[in-house]
Order: sequence, then C-alpha cells, then structure tokens
Amino acid sequence: MTANVVGFSLLLLGLLLVLGKWIRVSTPILQDLFLPSSLIAGFFALLLGPEVLGRFFTIIPDKSLQVWRVLPGLMINVVFAALFIGKRLPNIKTVWKLAGPQVVMGYCISFGQYVVGLLLVIFLLTPVFDIDPTAGALIEVAFVGGHGTAAGMASTFQEIGFPEGADLALGLATVGVLGGVIIGMFLINWGIRRKKLVNEIKIQTRDEIEKKGINELDTREPAGYLSTRLESIEPLSLHFGYIAIAILLGYGILQGLVRLEEVLWGARTGVYLIRYVPLFPLAMVGGMIVQGILDKIDPYNTVDRQMINRIQGLALDVLIVSALATLSLTVIGENLIPFLLLSLVGILWTVFCFVFLAPKMLPDYWFERGIGDFGQSMGVTATGLLLMRVADPENKTPALESFGYKQILFEPFVGGGLFTAASVPLIYQFGAVPILIFTGIIAFGSLIFGLFITGKKNK
Repeated sequence: MTANVVGFSLLLLGLLLVLGKWIRVSTPILQDLFLPSSLIAGFFALLLGPEVLGRFFTIIPDKSLQVWRVLPGLMINVVFAALFIGKRLPNIKTVWKLAGPQVVMGYCISFGQYVVGLLLVIFLLTPVFDIDPTAGALIEVAFVGGHGTAAGMASTFQEIGFPEGADLALGLATVGVLGGVIIGMFLINWGIRRKKLVNEIKIQTRDEIEKKGINELDTREPAGYLSTRLESIEPLSLHFGYIAIAILLGYGILQGLVRLEEVLWGARTGVYLIRYVPLFPLAMVGGMIVQGILDKIDPYNTVDRQMINRIQGLALDVLIVSALATLSLTVIGENLIPFLLLSLVGILWTVFCFVFLAPKMLPDYWFERGIGDFGQSMGVTATGLLLMRVADPENKTPALESFGYKQILFEPFVGGGLFTAASVPLIYQFGAVPILIFTGIIAFGSLIFGLFITGKKNK
C-alpha cells in the first residue's frame, strides 16, 4: 500500500463520485428516491467489484480495494470530530426546554431497536442460525448510525471475531435509508389525508433542475466564508487543522482510557471493554473540547461552520463510496434470512413508534416533530431533515429547531455516539441478556417519561 497506490485509489474514488452524480442526474427514479450520489457511486463500484462483474474480468485493481477497506475507519473520525466544531453550544436547560420531548422519543426508539434486535438474536437468530449475539446491536448501529457508523465499527467487529457484522450493518444501513425515504413519504401522504398535520400542505413537486440535485445559478449560496486572509493561511487548511486537533485529542483520550482500564481491572479480571471501542465517538468529544477552547480564546471567530460542513461532507462521501465498494455480498447471501429478519423487525418497531407513540409522547405538532425522529431512526439525520422539509416546507412549526437542538443531547450517546460504539463490546463481554435488560430499562423508562411527563401537555 504505497503512497502512489493510495493516491491512485483516491483518484478512482473521485471518478466514481462524479459518475454517481451524473447517473443520478439522468435517472428520474433515483431522484424521486432522494438517493445521494455517494450511495449511487458506491453501488456502481460494488457492481464493478470482484463479487459481480469483477468475477469475469478485473476492473478495479485489488490494491485499490485494499486501500478502500481502510478508508471508512479513517473518514468516520473526521465526520464525528466535525459534528460540534463551529457550533455555539447552548446551555442544557435551553436545549431541554425546546427539544426534551424529542430527545426522550429518540432514546425510546433507539434503545427499543436494541431491545427488539437482542430479543430476535436470543430467541431465534443465535439458536437457529448460529449468528453471533452482537448482531442484536446491528439495527441501531445501521439504522440510526447509518453507513458511516456501520463502516466505522468494522474494526470492532473484526476484533471480537464477528467480521461479518460490518457487511450486515452496511446492508441494513442501505435498507434503512431506502425504507426511511419510501415509508416516510407514504406516512406523510397518510398524515395529509387523515389531517394529522397542523398546517394544510400539498406534497410539493420539485422542478426539473431541483430534482437533479442542482442549484440554480442565481440562487447558489457560498460553500464557506474566508475567515482568514490567504497570505496568512488557507482557511480550508486552518479548518482541517481544527478537525485534526479534535481527532488527536480523541485519540489521546482513548489511549488514556485503555491504559486506565488495564490498570484498574483489565489485567486482574481479563474483562476488557474500552480496547474494543472505536476512535470516532472520542473524536466527537475532542471536537467539543476544541470548540469549548475556541469559545474562550478565539475572539476573531476563525471557525466558519460552512467550511467545516464541506470537509465533513467530503469525508462522508468518501466513506460511503469506499464502504459500499468493499461490501461483501457473499456474507449477506450466507446470512440472508437473519438479515431480512433484522430489517423487518427494525422497520416495524420504528414505524410503530411513530404511528402509536409519537402522538402521545410529543406535546405538540407531533407529526411534524415525529417524522423527523422517524427519518433519523431509519436512515440517519439527513433523512429526518428531508422528511421534515416535505411535511413542514415553510417551517411553520418548531419541529426543525427542536430537531436541531435534539442532536446535542442525542448524538453524543446513540446514533453513532458513545453507547453505539460501546454496545458491541458490551454484548461481547457481558452477553446479550444483561444488555437486553439494560437497554430495556432505558427504553421503558423513556417511554414512561415521555407518556406522563413530556407528553402530558399533548394538544
């Protein structure tokens, strides 16, 4: 894996991303499904790879595939380190006042996904199909965490002896994205017919250029602002540096925790947890530390959030393409029935939470708020934002603002946060039943709190 091989492999990824974009531009059905170009590019690369067309003749060099297998685990650190850099973090009281009900709803759905997944594993998948018990975490890892988290957890699955988990998680993440959009649009149409929405709306048809994912020339917004003069430092370089510091801080924290675990109980009991936790949730903590320091020492506001978003977006696109390009279809085929069962159970639980629990757990505008939580719980944050935009195009409800504040108390723990990263090592070390009890208590507690506390003012 020489520097030239790495460089050439990155150039191929760039080519695939452009091809993915133009495939989307020329394919109406992909536009109607709101599929991102990176997802299309990843599937195209998978088609060209060794498990499909590559069986007959080599299209993608094997050395490039080796590079791509490493990239998701690196890029996920960039994505999570950038989550809170450039954002002013409000106090917890403000966040809770605006987004408390959605935080509780989000925890109920996410920890409920662990519960249904672990129940499926304990009573069916492990005894009948001999699936590793850590598969009980796959629904939440893939649905709420998405392709990024699923790919970022690959090293963890490898270390615990269940490498198939990464491929199954990526497949489930794809099911989640497609299901989130398709089922979400169906639910919105159902809500309009049943008058569940506060404001009367019609499903807006997008014009041709918007469907293709292109911004009109005269309405284009800047990708970022130059916070520093170019003779001083390239602003993109400075923002990359802030993200790099966040990842380094996260790495330092992780190494410190690993050594602490070894001293406190690891060497004595042989029980290890931290050593299996990936870097990316600690990189997110590092990003929060960086932002906290900048709030104190940077009177010039040198961080431009738009610039951070561009770096984060690039890393996520590279991650998705490389992860899907190296997805093992053989593994999914060998575990097809468990894969389908996990997909079905995850979808049914998430739809149940939206249709039956959201009206009782969210105090007002339950549909507009809940559809965002549904989208995020099926296919990450972007899907939730997409569905809210359709359900409340003019932002006449507080759904979007509450959804944004929700992430401050939600993402650090689930959906790729600390518990998501620790869930697989926890099941590996302590077994599926204790973690089922733990996640069940949190899910049930969130449900009761939502029904009788945050949802008691339901209108």
